[in-house]
Amino acid sequence: MASVNDKKDNRKDDNDTQMPGTLGGRRRRLILAAFHECIIEQGYAKTTLRDVAKRAGMTASHLLYYFPGKDAILERFFENVSQTIIERLESFTSKPPHRQIELLAELFFAGKGITRSEIGFMLECFGVAVHDRKLRDHKKRLDHYCKNYLVNLFMQAPGGHGTPEDAAEIGYSLLIGLRTAAYFDRRLKLKRAQRLFYDELRNLAGFSA
Repeated sequence: MASVNDKKDNRKDDNDTQMPGTLGGRRRRLILAAFHECIIEQGYAKTTLRDVAKRAGMTASHLLYYFPGKDAILERFFENVSQTIIERLESFTSKPPHRQIELLAELFFAGKGITRSEIGFMLECFGVAVHDRKLRDHKKRLDHYCKNYLVNLFMQAPGGHGTPEDAAEIGYSLLIGLRTAAYFDRRLKLKRAQRLFYDELRNLAGFSA
């Protein structure tokens, strides 16, 4: 049973997941970590609140003081992963376009910043987002940011065929398509998927072979 202090803590720290000094923040991060482990092991559909609570070392009723349900945990986790991706992309913007293309290929295909388990988790989120409005909104914001990032990258490049906007749409489709294919089809090795993505993005940017 949660204490009165737990209840007060929950009311005052709704947005403090990343504040290490608060009890609510620490417990929310613990729940998010437990949730991620459960999803990786058994998938979103088979994961219950009881599973997450047990992994986090608390009861299901106690967990509900910090998140109102499984969907809310998923939404927060997806938001956190999306923010990590955005921050990594922002760190690339000061580089020349040819270097940004290298860094993008490494980020999504070489495990430098985004692991296979995190890719799997994102794919789980994409499936749930079809029927979850909040998660769908989070995904739309991430897609919008990534495409704008690519537009800016292609605007700095020599330029291939078409507009930077068209190149960004094609580039983002290649990213999602190849990363998904490499996750499900072990015959498509990550190294090959990385090379294909890198080569095609360079072509779209107008760099010579």
